Amino acid sequence: MLGILLSHYFQLTFTTAIYGTLAVLILFVLCYVIARSQFQKTIWFGLTSYLMLMSLGVLTNTFHNQKNQETHYTHVINTSTETPQLLIFKVRERLKPSFYHDKYIVDLISAENQRVSGKLLLNIHNDSLMPKFRVDDILASSTTFEVVKAPLNPYQFDYNAYLEKRYIFHQLLATSKTILKLDTQQRSLKGYANDLRELINDNLKIYNFKPAELAIINAILLGQRQDMGNAIYKQYVDAGAIHILAVSGLHVGIVLILLNILLKPIETIRHGKIIKVILIVLLLWAFAVIAGLSASVTRAVTMFSIVAIAMNWKRPTNIYNTLAISIFLLLLCQPMFLFDVGFQMSYMAVLSIVSIQPLLYKLWKPNWKAIDYVWQIFTVTIAAQFGVVPISLYYFHQFPGLFFVTNLAIIPFLGFILGFGIVIIVLALCNVLPQFFATLYGNIISLMNLVVNWVAQQDVFVLKAISFDLEHVLVCYFLILTSIAVFKKFNFRRVSLFLIAILLVQGAWMYSDYKHRSSSLTIFHNSRKTLIGLKSNHYLKVAHSQDSFKVSEDRMLKTFATAHFIKHIETDSLKSVYLFQDNIILMIDSLGVYNTKSFTPDIVLLRNSPRINLDRVIDSIHPKIIVADGSNYKSYIKRWEATCLKRKLPFHQTGKNGAFIIN
Repeated sequence: MLGILLSHYFQLTFTTAIYGTLAVLILFVLCYVIARSQFQKTIWFGLTSYLMLMSLGVLTNTFHNQKNQETHYTHVINTSTETPQLLIFKVRERLKPSFYHDKYIVDLISAENQRVSGKLLLNIHNDSLMPKFRVDDILASSTTFEVVKAPLNPYQFDYNAYLEKRYIFHQLLATSKTILKLDTQQRSLKGYANDLRELINDNLKIYNFKPAELAIINAILLGQRQDMGNAIYKQYVDAGAIHILAVSGLHVGIVLILLNILLKPIETIRHGKIIKVILIVLLLWAFAVIAGLSASVTRAVTMFSIVAIAMNWKRPTNIYNTLAISIFLLLLCQPMFLFDVGFQMSYMAVLSIVSIQPLLYKLWKPNWKAIDYVWQIFTVTIAAQFGVVPISLYYFHQFPGLFFVTNLAIIPFLGFILGFGIVIIVLALCNVLPQFFATLYGNIISLMNLVVNWVAQQDVFVLKAISFDLEHVLVCYFLILTSIAVFKKFNFRRVSLFLIAILLVQGAWMYSDYKHRSSSLTIFHNSRKTLIGLKSNHYLKVAHSQDSFKVSEDRMLKTFATAHFIKHIETDSLKSVYLFQDNIILMIDSLGVYNTKSFTPDIVLLRNSPRINLDRVIDSIHPKIIVADGSNYKSYIKRWEATCLKRKLPFHQTGKNGAFIIN
């Protein structure tokens, strides 16, 4: 893992990675030859073994980085030119569409008649008359390469960095008129899986499932959430049930149990157990392919394939070894899975369940089987939360307080829902699905949505905007580990580590409090509006130009406040002059009026497209920098930028350079 991290943040060439790995291998062999029988008992064995694994991680990530290939388009063609280039590419994956675009990940085949490789993000303007493209479709378009823009305001989601972790470095913009579909001659495994999913959906639509029901069926059975509305997705997030929508260990484990039961009769024939295991593994991976080979389902199928082999051969399995093997194999094939939030949360949840759930379950032994079953589910849910809460707070900054209600209401019936769903899909594909079966299943899905919706509406139990840094994640996991150790065995050493963990948790919060005790002035980028944030320690004053403005409804400000551990926010009207850190900021609005006889401004902020002669403004007040926010016309900004360039004066436009910040 460390090797993958190092190679991601410190880019190496493939040749360098190979030489480094060979050097570590030679060191390992030399240590073995010199020490011989004593080698495994010395520190050198552990050190060189760790270096071997780290160098293997570096080599794997460097090998998978498509930019290191000679045929990658960045080495063959000019991506910065504004002249359209003829590109031919193949659809690899369809993504969730945005408000304005249909989105696809495509593999580049050729550019200007040159064979190239590499992945791109394709954005096609929404056109209701244009059919959606399928996986493996070959397309041609004359267009330019666009860089995916970094966020314009601090602490917003960096889509550019997210795409780079998937080896996507540019995007294409197209319309229905500028894109041409070519004849598709070859089909891939993903293409056939996509065709099967579309066939399933076409057959299910005949039975009048509601859009919300069909979206849930696609999520929990086919692993596809592209057509799911944001409202229903948010409900599952707020209810703490988002894991139900992601095909992961829970779903694959249930599928394994169902397959093990259904294929039991095969054991009676000659070599039946071997045939049964092979069929189970093949069917599990077929399910993974149909579900899109996401990080969560790939991880789960890898792990449960090992479990299936051991289970049917009556050999004991150590779940920790199984997890370690699946992590190793997955990162060997897809090293960037390490940065996938779902991948991280899946493994932490499983690790917590196998290590914490048995301890919680021993606290109480119910006599009734029904209560015992509920108690098992409750302890599993609580144990999983111990593992995922630190990561969840770090990435999403919220905690669903009623998560256990949703899980207790749905998890006991999830096996039935999945099994019934598989039967519904098979019958629909065979065109023999009775309508009352479809109606019954649709009502079950609607009931599940109703439960999730009710829990999500209990806003008082959904804790949001929780400030949580990386150091908090690390100390919380250390506290959880030491707590488990003390619970298992109470001795001086473990108690000492537990007390140290408590001190580290306190220290992390004290450090965060100290780190964020600072002052800053931020001119945010906000389309057609002016927004200024004055931060002083844990206090934020927001000056704005809007008639009706609520901080609680502004996602950008909430993210900013959460990241800075802000405890109090108040709003204020805009002023014409601000003084901050010995900098005088003069604001010139649409009236174009300014009076600077009594002071000399260092910064001039232009807002609401003032009709001024910028040359005259510069000559009269001699500012150090000109700033234009998102409330100005683009034509005005372009003219002002040209003036500043001619006068050799720094010009900052928030729509291009991002928020203007003075610390």
